[in-house]
Amino acid sequence: MEIQVPYGQHDVLSVRLDEERVAGVVHPNKVTVGDENKTLEEALSHPINSKSFDQFLEDARDVLFIVNDATRPTPTAKILEILAPRLIGREVNFLIATGIHRAPTPEEYHQIFGEMYSKYSDRIVAHDAKRDEDMVFIGKSKNGTEMYVNRMGMDAHKIVIIGSVEPHYFAGYTGGRKAFLPGIASYKTIEQNHKFALKMEAQALALEGNPVHEDMIDALKTIEDKEIFAIMTVLDSEHRIYAATAGHIHDSFQAAIEKANEVFAVKIGSKADVVVTVAPFPMDVDLYQAQKALDNGKLALNDGGLLILVAKCRTGVGHETFARLLNSSESPQDALDQIEREYKLGYHKAAKMAEIGLWAQMCGVCDLEDSVLEGCFLKPYHDLQEAIDQALEEKGPDAKVLFLMAGSLTVPIV
Repeated sequence: MEIQVPYGQHDVLSVRLDEERVAGVVHPNKVTVGDENKTLEEALSHPINSKSFDQFLEDARDVLFIVNDATRPTPTAKILEILAPRLIGREVNFLIATGIHRAPTPEEYHQIFGEMYSKYSDRIVAHDAKRDEDMVFIGKSKNGTEMYVNRMGMDAHKIVIIGSVEPHYFAGYTGGRKAFLPGIASYKTIEQNHKFALKMEAQALALEGNPVHEDMIDALKTIEDKEIFAIMTVLDSEHRIYAATAGHIHDSFQAAIEKANEVFAVKIGSKADVVVTVAPFPMDVDLYQAQKALDNGKLALNDGGLLILVAKCRTGVGHETFARLLNSSESPQDALDQIEREYKLGYHKAAKMAEIGLWAQMCGVCDLEDSVLEGCFLKPYHDLQEAIDQALEEKGPDAKVLFLMAGSLTVPIV
């Protein structure tokens, strides 16, 4: 049988396998998508624990929109097109919640805002977590995380958050509270929070007992008096709006989780000896982002199995701290030992990769130099067919391969 594996925004990699060697081709669950505009309008008109959007705007002196960067498929442009008539004559500004990611490229600004970019371009700021002069201290979480956030968020009279809810490999889910932490938080605030990602309880689909999530919620109690209207979307595998919720930042997020699970929590019959896990566009921007596909892919892999990452890594490694640590380590255990001695932001990614390296093999089909992949404990391949053929030969005649076509988002559940 022939299988088409997505690579980058438009390309596919074709592989051929005997049908009996294929354990499954896993996509996000199929769901019925209705009229996207109606779905959004319904959410805006019937918000959860909040005024309607129109009522929210009535007395607003100014409004700050916090939106995702280009590493998320959030339909920001589509939402802004619906909201635009309501914003005429109002003072509105936009802050891109980059967290520790870089600022968008010119192409990515258009990817985020679409046709709205020309209308709002002079009102858009990309958050820079390392610009301490832009940050203001608003308090501590009970775990000691010092909450420094972008001053624009504190100076704005009212805030609108536009986000999407998908599984996240250590925060449980994206969306809601992540707009603030890490979205518009300072580097040291994010570093303190993300250190909790090293805990075993920090996993995909997990909120209760997840120290990363609980720290985020607690930290945001420092701004409970700030008026915020959140718009959360849940997308299908083609990035169409399957569901939308709006209103209270935490309640709208919680309401979207069930819908997110309907799309992204996918049941599989059994684990496989070989798993091909794909970081789809736009989550294939760099290795730092693509790592999420490895972390979800491991959930479908047998002990001692082989995990093949397919990710274009269009702009390179990304945040280099984690790659530098892995490259300086003699083994996955050595990397974990170094992290135990000293934590820096980015090491949580290195830890997640090193943990896999303790019990499985990892390969990579990427647009990165072989030496970069090898330094991160990934055996490099330039041909997916070759990688799969060698993996099946190594694992024996009974070995099968499972394809996780949206590995960055899809959580396989046996």
